[in-house]
Amino acid sequence: MAAESQETRDRVRELVRQVLESVPVEGEAASPDKEPEHVVVNSLREKSEREFDRDESSKSLITEDDLRGLDAGSRVRISENAKFTPLAHDIVNERGIVLIKKKSRTEGLKVSSVGIGADHGGYPLKEQLKTFLEQLGLQVRDFGTNSDQAVDYPDFAHAVARSVAAKHVDIGIVIDGAGIGSAMAANKVSGVRAAACYSPALARNSREHNGANILTLGSTQNSFDEVKEIVRAFITSELTEERHKRRVGKIDGIEMEYNR
Repeated sequence: MAAESQETRDRVRELVRQVLESVPVEGEAASPDKEPEHVVVNSLREKSEREFDRDESSKSLITEDDLRGLDAGSRVRISENAKFTPLAHDIVNERGIVLIKKKSRTEGLKVSSVGIGADHGGYPLKEQLKTFLEQLGLQVRDFGTNSDQAVDYPDFAHAVARSVAAKHVDIGIVIDGAGIGSAMAANKVSGVRAAACYSPALARNSREHNGANILTLGSTQNSFDEVKEIVRAFITSELTEERHKRRVGKIDGIEMEYNR
């Protein structure tokens, strides 16, 4: 009996050991042949974090086939001017599908054309900015320079400033090493208000408060990502408040006094 009792205890211990070994330790990787836990929960979380469930923004006409398989309340991204077939329109209403219009690249822009120029130090940045501005849908007029060979920044600041003053372009952007010299040169042209800006806040202020029509940049002062945000702030802002217009009028008055 004692031997049989000992054998029973040994079997129980072995079963307990096997059960404990099958329990995963916290932080231990799951076995590859086991199904991942919480698949449904994670999928729901990912879905809730997405802005839309289906992207049909490349199409100008949405048909019933484009909405096939969507659950009630699904979100569909569409182009700004998308049209729907009658059946597609019915599906949208019946299933309560939410339509999210794709934002236009030109949304918020206050200008349509830009004159751009740079000296040899600003040449690489000018080339990058041209692509960025064109991708936004802006017309870009390049006043040079067209290489990294040494040139004088006042020549290019002057060329951009003349174009802005003559209203051949809406605004100008000039790039040199620090952005200061180009601002000084451009501001000698009547009708130009050039501002050297190193942050989006300054760029926005120069437009909204001072009516700046030329932005000057220092090629060594900011990263390209920072420059894009500075330029974006400049081209999406404008002078609107009467108190600021009155003060800018006084700046113009000073200029006229010395141009007599």
